[in-house]
Amino acid sequence: MSLSEIRREYTRSALDEATVSRDPFVQFQTWFSEVLHAGVPLGNTFSLATADAVGRPSVRAVLLKGFDQHGFVFYTNYGSRKGRELAENPHAAMLFWWEPLERQIRIEGRSELLSDKESDLYFASRPLGSQLGAWASPQSEVLPDRAALEQRLAEATRLQGDAPRRPPDWGGIRVVPSLFEFWQGRPDRLHDRLAYRQDSTGRWIIERLAP
Repeated sequence: MSLSEIRREYTRSALDEATVSRDPFVQFQTWFSEVLHAGVPLGNTFSLATADAVGRPSVRAVLLKGFDQHGFVFYTNYGSRKGRELAENPHAAMLFWWEPLERQIRIEGRSELLSDKESDLYFASRPLGSQLGAWASPQSEVLPDRAALEQRLAEATRLQGDAPRRPPDWGGIRVVPSLFEFWQGRPDRLHDRLAYRQDSTGRWIIERLAP
């Protein structure tokens, strides 16, 4: 089968201005609850797009670790490529794709660092292996081989013991949204796309976008 022959009709649901929440955070919560109820594997995975100071983009898969009316939170090494790029250029874009439900959500906004207290609390909740891994991995840096990483882990284990503190260059980042787009697959590629954007007063406006 050639790539041009790979097709699928989307028929599961629809998305209508009359039935969605006027608050995009509430609408996200509704859809995310349905993802969890449906048992979508790793339903908290999203693609995070960043760009450096001159606009060169990069994208990677990240795990959502919290969200509320203030924004969407993930954790990383601040010295990683995404961490460095967000420090240079705080604008970010997120994409959730839930294939079993034929849905996706795009979010655009600005990033900000979580407080040390918030990052400390989350780090303390991680399994010991993940805590030590945060100390061992110089994320995004070049390593000579796998053995070098394992040596770093052994050294971190020796130095940190069974109660590691949070590394100073590791913590949470929150994306504060300025735009949401909810996408529901429909037949014949006439998909439903509803975008939420804020007006000058901070009120969320809902607009239908052409598929």
